[in-house]
Amino acid sequence: MTMTPLRKRMIDEMEMRNYATKTVRTYIEHVARFARYFNKGPDLLGPEDVRTYLLYLVQQKKNSWSTYKNALAALRFFYRWVVKGPEVVADVLCPRPEHRLPVVLSFEETRRFFAAIYSFRYRMILMTAYSAGLRISEVVNLHVSDIDSQRMVLYIRKAKRNKDRYVMLSPVLLQMLRHWWVAARPVTYLFPGRHGGPIRVTSIQDACKEAQEQAGIDKRVTPHTLRHSFATHLLEAGTDLRVIQELLGHSSPKTTAIYTHVSTKLISQTKSPLDALHPGGEGMKLPKILPAAGAQPPAASATKAESISRGGSANALPPSVPPQPQEPKAAPTTALPKAETAKPKKALKPKETAKSNEVPKQKETPKPQPSPSKAKKGRKPR
Repeated sequence: MTMTPLRKRMIDEMEMRNYATKTVRTYIEHVARFARYFNKGPDLLGPEDVRTYLLYLVQQKKNSWSTYKNALAALRFFYRWVVKGPEVVADVLCPRPEHRLPVVLSFEETRRFFAAIYSFRYRMILMTAYSAGLRISEVVNLHVSDIDSQRMVLYIRKAKRNKDRYVMLSPVLLQMLRHWWVAARPVTYLFPGRHGGPIRVTSIQDACKEAQEQAGIDKRVTPHTLRHSFATHLLEAGTDLRVIQELLGHSSPKTTAIYTHVSTKLISQTKSPLDALHPGGEGMKLPKILPAAGAQPPAASATKAESISRGGSANALPPSVPPQPQEPKAAPTTALPKAETAKPKKALKPKETAKSNEVPKQKETPKPQPSPSKAKKGRKPR
């Protein structure tokens, strides 16, 4: 493929500024897409064309805001340093930044993830990334000579923004790397590809996705998720934030401070103000139901509500009232119209009549009373 003079000039301008290889490739691709969209040379397009293309990325292609910002930065660099004409994208502003929390695996999920990786090569690559919190680009560019077993450190060369740094070397990782060296015998790169160069990142991403499915993890796991998990687990273990910043290679502590928002240990240790209302740990009691005007609530309802507020069941009696034995109910008799049990009748005295057989007395004419003398004669001894 022949390179146009415009493309070569743009590459030269970026190499003079020591841009990373990935940045050069990304900027060239965005400018090429911009030219293919209008089917014209990018030096023949103007501010309205740039605005139309950026709206196309947002409204029709539904690209992410990170892709939008990369396209805007590539076009700004092209018109400012390659064409060197009037400012084309001066009125186009960057979108409002998004603040999203990273995905973090727990210790149990991390253990299941590594157990689901069947390939020894990919397991070693991903374990190396997790043990030191490395970016995947830093792992694939590791050399055999970067392992310092005497000082127990790993030397990371030409990381992001062309910065070098040292990270710790885990004793467990060192032992596993020795087994890896015996099995693979790497010469230059620690994890070489097919042709002796560094292994492809896409193959590691595919192995990572396959391990996620095999482990049954619902979260989306990428190689960079292991870097987030490394920082969060160190923070929960009590490691100082400044140390984590140096291990990750962050320029600003604000970038590292994002892990304080995803650490569940720090969040769970914070007490809610609701706990101050109930220091004993008891739940809030139910409010008493006030009776209506002129009405008196039944005693059973009150005791039932108090029992529920103490944590008992709705059918349980309150602790202050002992349970009373219940008498078996008699079967209702068919002789009574109302389904009530018949009460036993009392024995009738000789001079009394049953109330049920009592007939209303009619007024009778008073009989003449016998004289006292006749009453004595006619009385019989009892």
